[in-house]
Amino acid sequence: MTTETAPHPILIPEAFGFLRSPLGSYRYRVGYGGRGKGASWSFARALLAHGVDQSLRILCCREYQTSIRDSVHRLLAEQAVLIGLGDAYKVQQHGIYGRNGTEFLFHGIKRDPHKIKSMEGVDIAWVAEAEAVSHESWSVLIPTIRKPDSEIWVDFNPALATDPTWRRFVEDPPARSVVRFVNYLDNPWLPDVLAEEARELKRKDPEAYAYIWGGQPWQRSDAEVLAGKWRVDEFTPTEEWGAPLFGADWGFANDPAVLVKLWVRDRRLWIEYDERGVGLDMDNLARRWERVPGSREYKIRADNSRPETINEMKRRGFKCEAAPKWAGSVEDGVEHLRSYEEIVIHPRCKGWTQEARLWRYKTDARTGDVLPKLADGHDHGPDATRYGLSPLIKKQVTPRVWFPGMEEAEKAKAAKGALI
Repeated sequence: MTTETAPHPILIPEAFGFLRSPLGSYRYRVGYGGRGKGASWSFARALLAHGVDQSLRILCCREYQTSIRDSVHRLLAEQAVLIGLGDAYKVQQHGIYGRNGTEFLFHGIKRDPHKIKSMEGVDIAWVAEAEAVSHESWSVLIPTIRKPDSEIWVDFNPALATDPTWRRFVEDPPARSVVRFVNYLDNPWLPDVLAEEARELKRKDPEAYAYIWGGQPWQRSDAEVLAGKWRVDEFTPTEEWGAPLFGADWGFANDPAVLVKLWVRDRRLWIEYDERGVGLDMDNLARRWERVPGSREYKIRADNSRPETINEMKRRGFKCEAAPKWAGSVEDGVEHLRSYEEIVIHPRCKGWTQEARLWRYKTDARTGDVLPKLADGHDHGPDATRYGLSPLIKKQVTPRVWFPGMEEAEKAKAAKGALI
């Protein structure tokens, strides 16, 4: 832990001590790594303390922000109280203001680049969840933060080694930058339940562990079920889209219960909401579902393996019913998901996005060949989506499953006049 250089000492992990050095020491301060490292509240605490030491204009931004709820506004407000600086700041709906003139502003880069370009006098820009920031957005933001001794703070969990943020700050860091790799082992306050979760994933799936907890960029694999079929982007459904679909998957043990809200439009599948939680009782599950707009108005198709849970959610006023299953329904569902031109995942659906990378087929331990069998795990969002889409999924006479190489093989058969 560190408390150096500040008249207002705060507790943060020693690994994030570089955030407390005097302002102007660096142009870029970058912290990256896996889940559980404590970066968000370390960045928040350090900024709040700097903002008490001197009057600052601090821009808190990210690639996607449709509302103040998508920002770090609430995190900063909560941390100000926890570190004893609640009286130093006034929290308002769209900003946080210090008694000494410090102000925290919150904006999305992609949605309103002109607003970012027009900002003046920013001392620090904190870019949260920076793995999603595009090359174009960095090109907008960096020249905007041009006040003498101004700084850009970057906080991210690596996604792909080809992402602009990884290349810009890890592969080839700019001048006057401090770049630190931090993971959950550096967090002295990591909850025991998260440490247990990390150990269990390391035992079951070392590849997923390296990405989620180890902070290593994900390497694309031919075994990915949805390879080449999905992207993350903002979207806003309109009345022309018709009615949404809802699907639910029940959690078991350490698995999350998931409710998804989705749309089918223009031969694309749109994942708008992914609300999930682990170990929820019925009351808390209902409260989670209520966070998803329309969840009480529309039918929710759920995993039929838990009829008692379906009945409980009905009793709480949700139009919940069992989704049909049949021999080969999983395979048919996978084929249906891949039949869309693309699957567009809203940035708020972080669980679905992670599973889109990690959901994969088994591979032969000896040859490395991809097998036409789904590997266990990382399928809760896709499963809930399959249930929601069940009225649209066609039952095949002979169950089939998509796997890498199948499309090419079928095209070859068709060219020879064979029946598929």
